[in-house]
Amino acid sequence: MKPEQAAAQHNFLSVKEIEVHAKTRMDKVLTDLQHEMAAIRTGRASVGIFDNIKVDYYGTPTPINQVANLHVPEATLITIQPWDVSQIAAIEKAIRASDLGLNPGNDGKLIRVPIPALTEERRKEIVKRLHHVAEEHRVAARNVRRDANEHLKKLLKDKAISEDEERRALDDVQKMTDGHIAKIDEASKAKEKDILNVK
Repeated sequence: MKPEQAAAQHNFLSVKEIEVHAKTRMDKVLTDLQHEMAAIRTGRASVGIFDNIKVDYYGTPTPINQVANLHVPEATLITIQPWDVSQIAAIEKAIRASDLGLNPGNDGKLIRVPIPALTEERRKEIVKRLHHVAEEHRVAARNVRRDANEHLKKLLKDKAISEDEERRALDDVQKMTDGHIAKIDEASKAKEKDILNVK
């Protein structure tokens, strides 16, 4: 795509276009947050914690769930059944190298990953990471708001909308932003509760 085409793509002609574009981008921020939070460990076993771990699969970094079946047979154990048993060492190495603090073991066919109870200190570290992730997503939502507001100001400058329409639209974009940030806060609080919930 040529740069002028990219610029033309964001030459919004109406308030509606700007709002739809902003909502799509803010929804994407929420989806991304859910994905990142799934990879943050809680005290319970969840295959989602391996989402961001890649295995060196014949020289190609590949997500674990694309080289093995993952199961949670009990609350404190995850089993990983590689489709190709020669990958056991590579999978174990990837898990050990991650920041999850897990210690996998295998019987030659199946990898067992015990999920130890989290220490108080480890829970606090994980919550701190969660807060950081949530804040990054709040900032992303505010950046979408800023872009939308700039597009609205441009419509006003180009006399495509009146000042009243601009004020109303800025208000709507602010409400949309507040709504998405509230959802980020809600998701973050629920995850934090999960992390701090000592069984």
